Amino acid sequence: MTPRLHPLTERGRLTTLYGGLLLLAGLLLVGVIYLLVQTGLDHRISEAATTGDTRGIRLPQPSASQPGLPPLIPSEEAGEFAQTKTLQAITDATLSRLLTVCAAAFTVFAAGSVALAWWMAGRVLRPLGQITATARRLSGENLHQRIALAGPPGELKELADTFDQMLERLEQLVTAQQRFAANAAHELRTPLAVQRAAAEIGLADPSPGDIPWIRQRLIDATRHSEQLIDSLLLLATTDQGLERSEPVPLEQTTTDIAADLAEEARERGITITTTTEPTTVDGDPVLLAHLVRNLLNNALRYNQHGGTVTVRLADRTLTVTNTGPLIPPDTAPLLFQPFRRIGERTHTPAEGTGLGLTLVASIARAHHTRATAQANPTGGLTVTVHFPRALHAEVA
Repeated sequence: MTPRLHPLTERGRLTTLYGGLLLLAGLLLVGVIYLLVQTGLDHRISEAATTGDTRGIRLPQPSASQPGLPPLIPSEEAGEFAQTKTLQAITDATLSRLLTVCAAAFTVFAAGSVALAWWMAGRVLRPLGQITATARRLSGENLHQRIALAGPPGELKELADTFDQMLERLEQLVTAQQRFAANAAHELRTPLAVQRAAAEIGLADPSPGDIPWIRQRLIDATRHSEQLIDSLLLLATTDQGLERSEPVPLEQTTTDIAADLAEEARERGITITTTTEPTTVDGDPVLLAHLVRNLLNNALRYNQHGGTVTVRLADRTLTVTNTGPLIPPDTAPLLFQPFRRIGERTHTPAEGTGLGLTLVASIARAHHTRATAQANPTGGLTVTVHFPRALHAEVA
């Protein structure tokens, strides 16, 4: 098996990188110093030697066993030859000493560079270790923990802050899902309990007079369960985003739904007033119809006899205002949460599932906008949805 030549950790890789760069810089520095000293030394020693008196320098005489050599080199030639040899010896000795000192210094520098590179890599990677440790500790029970990295602004601090923001969004999502699951289980338990009670009463005393009442109770409970399940499925679908998008004439959708609900409004003694202008929205026509219908149903259901519902579509903004009971101003924005109601539950078919405005908020998010709610001073609620400009209109 071929051994791995690369470091196994990021700290080892950074140490190799930093240490290699420092060693390369040290090697280049030693080489430059050596060349500069060699050039300058030759020049300065030659200049100093030419100003001195070296005449009469003699080299050692050859022995008698070396015939054929001249017994004596002339003094002038001997001086020049000795001068050259002296300069060469001085230069070689100096450069040898310099090379020895540089090699020792480079060895110390190399050891210090590796140690410094290891320390620097540890300092640089310390925030990543903190992020990793926090991520390992996280679970469904301690999503409230944060890295809270201290230090000057930089890439790693930005990464830690982004991770903290992600944890905050994840905590909110998990908390909302847990609350939603608990509320959904509670809401589904009620119609099931009604069905069971009606069935037990019918079986215990199957008198002909109670059969219509039992049948109606079972039908109402079943209808409520179906509405709740359909709303939950639609909510899960809208939370995943749009599957298709096309130009939708929102004014036509609003007018048609207001006309469909006109008969129910007359039965409740409520007047619906609709004012629209041509508005085209890019989105899913089915989901947009659900948005408008849920807004109007909510405005009719939580109203009073003789009240009004005002629907206005202008400047790409849909506004639905109704009369009704007084709502605390700080409670209005919370009505978009699942199963959030102003008063206590009545368990009547007209009460609804408690997901109407939640679906409105989810459909609005799927269309890259948001729904807002504001309590009216005289009672009732005003819900506003502002739609972004249609893409085809921008291209045109």
